[in-house]
Amino acid sequence: MTITEDDKLSSTQVRERQSALAGRLKSLRLQRGWTQGQAGEASGVSVSALSKIENGLVSPTYDVLLRLAHGLGVDIAELFVPAQAHMGAGRRSIERAGQGELHDTPLYRHQLLCSQLAHKSMMPFRSVIKAFSLAPDEGWSRHDGEEFVYVLAGAIELHTEYYQPVTLSAGDCFYIDSRMRHRVINAGAHESEVLWLSTTPVEA
Repeated sequence: MTITEDDKLSSTQVRERQSALAGRLKSLRLQRGWTQGQAGEASGVSVSALSKIENGLVSPTYDVLLRLAHGLGVDIAELFVPAQAHMGAGRRSIERAGQGELHDTPLYRHQLLCSQLAHKSMMPFRSVIKAFSLAPDEGWSRHDGEEFVYVLAGAIELHTEYYQPVTLSAGDCFYIDSRMRHRVINAGAHESEVLWLSTTPVEA
């Protein structure tokens, strides 16, 4: 699979989708009758950061999205769109090409796939790896759960807390415990693309 011109959104489209996240987050907070301080305390996100996200001034990392979702008691996908009700064993979600909700950050451009269902055990993304280089202390992620990444196009370099960096090309994949610090950078000549699956830990 290659990245086509249809997959590349304009800066206006990116801002519109970031605004949708900001509005959805504020709506979820107000539904609970919470101030930004209360939401920040529940999620472990500072009030200043929460204010910037709600005003569309910054695009939160995946780790921050996880903390916000946990604090608000929703699936991470519900920060972008209202989820359908739980339907027992007969659930199904179909995502047409180019229709997934976009979450754009300086390092990655994630397209959330099949985000309409609530109470999922994993979150699938189609992601473009944008960063070609990072400072030694930049871009690290650590959170509960596990991750599987399959390289669709280009090449990536996987950095982890306990292992030496490794380069993976189209057709290669990796599986990690997400509690280990990790990050992915672009090791190709152009933007690289991956299929990214992240599990959603369920509280006991």
